[in-house]
Amino acid sequence: MAPPADLIERVGDLVEQVSASVIETRFAAVTGADVREKSPGELVTDADEEGERLLTAGLAGLWPGVPVVGEEACAADPALLDALHEEWAWLVDPVDGTGNFVAGSSEWAVMVALHHRNETVMSWIWQPVHRRMYVAERGAGATVNGASLACVPRTGDDSMLRGAVLRRFLDARTLARVDANAARFADVTSGRLCAGTEYPAIVEGAQDFALFWRTLPWDHAPPVLLLEEAGGTARRPDGSTYHPGDARVGLLVAANEDVWSSAVRLLD
Repeated sequence: MAPPADLIERVGDLVEQVSASVIETRFAAVTGADVREKSPGELVTDADEEGERLLTAGLAGLWPGVPVVGEEACAADPALLDALHEEWAWLVDPVDGTGNFVAGSSEWAVMVALHHRNETVMSWIWQPVHRRMYVAERGAGATVNGASLACVPRTGDDSMLRGAVLRRFLDARTLARVDANAARFADVTSGRLCAGTEYPAIVEGAQDFALFWRTLPWDHAPPVLLLEEAGGTARRPDGSTYHPGDARVGLLVAANEDVWSSAVRLLD
């Protein structure tokens, strides 16, 4: 079966509507009573749960019968990830960067992706604070607020590259290797703690690369497609292709092939 007509526009409208009605209204007004720890160091809020519920219902209405794999639903029932082996599935991250959301930072996003036979074919990233909607369709390119989007050209010279390493989930050996090699680059930060803002920053030239270790599908399927359709590169550190249903660790993303080849030296 093929996706319904006008799906790009209809999902984008749904994401903005849900964000406005139950997520943005809670931003900057979140209290301790709204925040819980679903696992050590991992926060969830009423905005996450209500946003996911409405997005799930809305997507089911747009395309009945297609399963929805949501971050919060999978936290309660990891078996829901099996839906990624079906022909079609939705991926939903209602608040990517929940820690930032709770802290009042603008670094958070609402993300949705459509998964088809082991690859992401459409994605939507909505940054409510910045009023920026990023959309990508496999083979058709990427846009931001309707305008065509392409990675800013960069050199692969290590000494000029700026990147981020999400250190929290690195094992001790990898962390030591990264720390030893970081000095060869112009700047290596700890990142934005939000894939929905980290990847667009690479596309738009604010930084050149990012290294992630944990690669949960709702975090990375939407922005990987955006980056690739904008001309960037996203691969596992061993050079293999990233697939949302792959549970391995490690994902290096960069503005182009030359930058990726330079940034992978972090792991030399």
